[in-house]
Amino acid sequence: MQTSFWVTALEAALRWAHVFAAIMWVGATYYFTWLDGRFVELEEKEKKGDKSDKYVWMVHSGGFYLVEKQKRPSLMGQTLHWFKWEAGLTWLTGISLFIWLYYGSQLFNQSDDAVLSTKAAIGLSVGMILGGWIIYDLLWKLCKNYFVGVVISYALIVASAWIACRYFSARGAFMQLGAMFGTIMAANVWMLIIPSQRRMVNALKEGREPNLTEGDRAKLRSKHNTFIVWPVVFIMISNHYPALFGHTYNWIILSIVVLVGWMAAKIVRGA
Repeated sequence: MQTSFWVTALEAALRWAHVFAAIMWVGATYYFTWLDGRFVELEEKEKKGDKSDKYVWMVHSGGFYLVEKQKRPSLMGQTLHWFKWEAGLTWLTGISLFIWLYYGSQLFNQSDDAVLSTKAAIGLSVGMILGGWIIYDLLWKLCKNYFVGVVISYALIVASAWIACRYFSARGAFMQLGAMFGTIMAANVWMLIIPSQRRMVNALKEGREPNLTEGDRAKLRSKHNTFIVWPVVFIMISNHYPALFGHTYNWIILSIVVLVGWMAAKIVRGA
C-alpha cells in the first residue's frame, strides 16, 4: 500500500511537471510567434512608406511595454534571456512518463494477438522516435520547396500512424506519435534553434557579421513547432477517448487530427 502511494505520487508529480512545462513552452512559443507577426505588419507598412512606428506597444499585468525587433542585434550590457529549459523539461518529463507507463507495462503491447514481442515493439518504437527526428531534420535541410516539404512530411506522418497502430496497442500507438512529435520539437530547440542563435551572438562578440540565414533557419523550425504542438496536445488528452484511439481506423483518425491541428495552427498564427 505504501509503495503504491509513492509510485502514484511520483507519476502525478511527473505529469504535473510535464503539463506545466508544456504550458510555459507553448505559451512562450506562441507569444513570440504573435510578436513576430506584428513586426511583419510593421515592415509591410514601412515598405509602403509609413515609417511612423517601429515598436510593438503592449500592456500586461499593470505594465506597459515597447518592444523593438533587431535583425542584426547589437551587444548590450543587459542579460540575454534564452528560452530553452521549458522545452527541455517538457521533453524529459514526457519521455520519462512514456518509458515508465508504456515500455514498463503491458499498455504498449497488450493485445492477445500482438504482432510483435514486447522487446521488439519497444525496439521499433525507439527506432521510430530517433529515425523520425533524423528524417525530419534531413528533409528540411535538403528540401528547398516549402509546400513539397509539407506534403512529404504529412505522408511520412500518415505512414508512421499506420505502423504505430498496426504494431502497438491502441493507446500506445497514439502516444508513440506524441513521443515522436515531442522529440522533434525539443530537438528543434536544443539542436538547431539555440545553437543557431548562439553562433549569431558569438559572431557579434568577435566583431564579425552574423550569418542572418541562421536566424531564418531557427525561425522556420520555431514555426514548425507551432504547427506540431496542436496534434501533440490532442494526443496528450486522447487517452480519455477510447472510442477514437480504439477505433478500427484509428490510424486514419490520428492522421486527420494532425491535419486539423495544422489548419488550426494556421488560423491562430495569422490572428
